[in-house]
Amino acid sequence: MSLAAREALLAQWAAAEAARRGWPEPAGTLETVSGDASFRRYFRLRTARGPLIAVDAPPDKENCRPFVAIARALRAGGLQAPEVVAVDFDQGLMLLEDFGDALLRPALDDQTVDRLYALAMDELLRMQEIDNVPGHALPPYDRERLMNEMHLFRDWFVKVHLGLELGDEEYAVLQDACDRIADDNLAQPAVFVHRDFHSRNIMLLADGSLGLIDFQDAVIGPVTYDLLSLLRDAYVVWPPEKVRQWALQFARMLRAERRIDVGDAVFLRWFDWMGAQRHLKVVGIFARLNHRDGKAGYLEDIPRVFNYLLGEIAGYPELAALERLLRDRILPAYLAKKPDARAHLTAL
Repeated sequence: MSLAAREALLAQWAAAEAARRGWPEPAGTLETVSGDASFRRYFRLRTARGPLIAVDAPPDKENCRPFVAIARALRAGGLQAPEVVAVDFDQGLMLLEDFGDALLRPALDDQTVDRLYALAMDELLRMQEIDNVPGHALPPYDRERLMNEMHLFRDWFVKVHLGLELGDEEYAVLQDACDRIADDNLAQPAVFVHRDFHSRNIMLLADGSLGLIDFQDAVIGPVTYDLLSLLRDAYVVWPPEKVRQWALQFARMLRAERRIDVGDAVFLRWFDWMGAQRHLKVVGIFARLNHRDGKAGYLEDIPRVFNYLLGEIAGYPELAALERLLRDRILPAYLAKKPDARAHLTAL
């Protein structure tokens, strides 16, 4: 079905669902809100009850069931997730509570970030308490998943985006580093993991609280994963010392709840090595979004993510071979393709 046909289907269904609840919508079409890195599209439907978000999630490409189950579990746990007003699983259509348009990202600056990140870490601590999602078994962030994600860097960034063919020994270096990183990640306590807990997936609500979106891929996994996503965000960069302070602030929160029993040095290693896993994945995903899905805009965020990766592996002898491979082979190929990225790679 074409995008236009899907939008018409969504408009008809959403209007009928709103009318069935006694909230007839004014004349007009759905208002586009956004798409995202998936195949989902979001529209605003204005009704007598107030605005709602209408979601098109083509069922051959997306599954609404995890989103609905997780949204309900988050709300039951006292977190701000959108209320699911109506859903048609077979057609891949949803009507959700409208959280507005205020993302956390534009609200972050030097004066607000400490307060807003403290709020986000409070929400994260509460989110990590969720250990059961009725109607949906949260998959484990296991070795296979961690490794498959890191292989996106090799398969989509190195091979496809750069057109670079590494030698057998170089592939062995990359594989060994990924094995070591996965081992370290799996040594962490396992909790509820949002998987995309960053400034473009956290809403600033009218009352000053924070709302959560885009949580349908949640898993049970390493305790530092969402913290890392928040503090080393692909879309905003803070001074490394500030990031370290916030990370240790969250470690203290975890210790106060008796959820971890390790010191700062171990926690910071967990944080760095989790970052290495996530940022190998993200560089690969951004390349894949361009080459497979025609979404070129994410390529502009690669230098920032690559910079994080270089900083995260620096100083760890076990990852020294990976650092040499990145600096000696992969980065030169990347800079040959995108010379202006050098200005953003402060870790060089």
